[in-house]
Amino acid sequence: MMSNLAYKVRQNEQYQPTQSPKVKPVITKKFKFTVGEKLLGLLFAVAVLFGSILIISNQVSVYKTNIEIQQMEATINEQTRVNSDLYVQVQELSEYERLWEKARELGLVLNENNVKVVQGN
Repeated sequence: MMSNLAYKVRQNEQYQPTQSPKVKPVITKKFKFTVGEKLLGLLFAVAVLFGSILIISNQVSVYKTNIEIQQMEATINEQTRVNSDLYVQVQELSEYERLWEKARELGLVLNENNVKVVQGN
């Protein structure tokens, strides 16, 4: 009897539907950054940001300095023009004929006897 029982158990095993071989699902590995790589990336980003800010601030200061230089040059040019105009006026006002006429208007006369000649060494 026992042999018959063993045969039935074996028979049941053979008749069980065979399972298809297990197909392993394809696992796509996602690349994960390590803590050190994340830290390096963060430091790089901070360095780029800091460098960008530094460059921009330097460019702004250069721009402001250039504006001040241009304003100073414009002021110097204006003052040079005023000085040259004043120099021309001084030359016109110090002409001998003009001085002699002003002296006559004020009642001064030229007396050749009162003129003393001073000789330099």
